[in-house]
Amino acid sequence: MKIKINKLLLTAISLVCTGALSAYKYSPAKNVPVKFKQIMGADISFIPQLEAEGHKFYDNGVNKDPFTILKDHGFNYVRLRIFNNPKADSGYSAKGYCGLEDTKKMALRIKEAGMGFLLDFHYSDNWADPGKQYKPAAWKKLNNQQLQDSIKAFTRLTLLALKKQGTLPDMVQVGNEINHGILWPDGRVKNLDTLAGFLKAGINSVKSVSSNIRVMLHIACGGQNAESRYFVDNMLKRGVNFDIIGQSYYPEWHGTPDSLRNNLTDLAARYTQDVIVVEYSRRKREVNDIAFSLPGNKVKGTFIWEPFSWGETFVDKQGNINAHMATYDSISKQYHIRLSLE
Repeated sequence: MKIKINKLLLTAISLVCTGALSAYKYSPAKNVPVKFKQIMGADISFIPQLEAEGHKFYDNGVNKDPFTILKDHGFNYVRLRIFNNPKADSGYSAKGYCGLEDTKKMALRIKEAGMGFLLDFHYSDNWADPGKQYKPAAWKKLNNQQLQDSIKAFTRLTLLALKKQGTLPDMVQVGNEINHGILWPDGRVKNLDTLAGFLKAGINSVKSVSSNIRVMLHIACGGQNAESRYFVDNMLKRGVNFDIIGQSYYPEWHGTPDSLRNNLTDLAARYTQDVIVVEYSRRKREVNDIAFSLPGNKVKGTFIWEPFSWGETFVDKQGNINAHMATYDSISKQYHIRLSLE
């Protein structure tokens, strides 16, 4: 059934509506990008849910806001995920966590803290990763062109809503762990032309809102060089223009730290794009040492995934920071993370 573009836009609209240093303080009127030479970031998208459940966090016995804790220990960037309609029947959260309104509130906190902001579009109502990239419920019956139009509309309307409150992200991921594609089955990686078209739609939409936003393609191939090169080469061959290669690194799936080092070294030398380890949890010291010690300053940094609640957290069950946080104190001091504004 043919659906007019304006109807797609109305659908997207309905879904959207359902610093480290004082020199970079929040400026809502200007949407000033925060630029760091080196990034030590954290994905803390669970924070609104944790706070609603009554969780509190303590640094040396003092109750502190999680953004303050991050900054006090050298972190300078926050990553948030966003779903198309988390309240859908098969969606992520009936309460709307990681939807637009939730994201807007968190974005204000990021900017007020003077930190960088990375927004991660999942292009799904629920988790998207290498094992699942399901279309949003409202998009299931759309054809290729209609899917591209929906990606454009949702991306643009989300960013415009953030721009209106002065909290544009500094970086955007067009998809989450997309080495197996997005919007299955149409955008599976075996359908390279279709996948490239979807990614171009998202990237063009980001750049239409602000050319200053840096665009990341995020793949889950941290220690897998052949797979990384296959994906990046095929997207570049098809005219997908982006700024950053994002990698997930989980040792149980992506190999040893040496594999990570070898892959990042090759990617940094082979491509013009910068590289970021945008998800990890274990091997904290090794991952950061690799990222910050490779020559050429092409590997820009790291983002630990959900350190307040998942994996090797840096808080205990009572919310007190633990020994893992000392690792980050050491890393930020060694690599001058807090003093690396461009």
